Amino acid sequence: MSHSSDAPDHAVRPVTAGRPPELLSVGGGAHLRRRVLADAPALNAAVIANLAHLRPWMPWARQVPTLAESEQLSVRGETAWEEGTDFLYLLGLDADPASVIGAFGLHSRIGSGALEIGYWVDREHTGRGLATAAARVLTGAALALPGVTRTEIHCDEANAASAAVPRKLGYVLDRIVQDPPSAPSESGRTMIWVTTGL
Repeated sequence: MSHSSDAPDHAVRPVTAGRPPELLSVGGGAHLRRRVLADAPALNAAVIANLAHLRPWMPWARQVPTLAESEQLSVRGETAWEEGTDFLYLLGLDADPASVIGAFGLHSRIGSGALEIGYWVDREHTGRGLATAAARVLTGAALALPGVTRTEIHCDEANAASAAVPRKLGYVLDRIVQDPPSAPSESGRTMIWVTTGL
């Protein structure tokens, strides 16, 4: 789970005129697909089922989301995709195309020429390399976009599982910054991992 919001940030500007693919094969029987309004019920159910798993690291997991809130987030996500500020995906199983076993995103909130990858994976599907595989595919998709020259992954220093993803992919730990903790298990030290290509 990377240090990431579930909602797109409309305060940022588009980082690219391009758009990544709406469907990406992750391998291992999984895929990433563009998050759309029709996915809101399955996403809502997945978040609720994973609240205890997400709450230590995700500030937005403090309370149970309503279906209406999940629908609003999905609409905002669709708008952000069209505007080129955020590209939100759901991780699903190829054998069950409507399934939701995680959420990933490319976020332009870190400045010009860069996209930040955020992610979480369902507790029943952790430890299988899915987060790493999906982040690898998203890194490639992001760096293929016009004007994007680097990707970053931000996670709290105490979140060893999340930090393992960029480390396995060959991202470089660029710096550690002090951040007030925003979730119960955070140390207040955010690791900034960077790559310009895999």
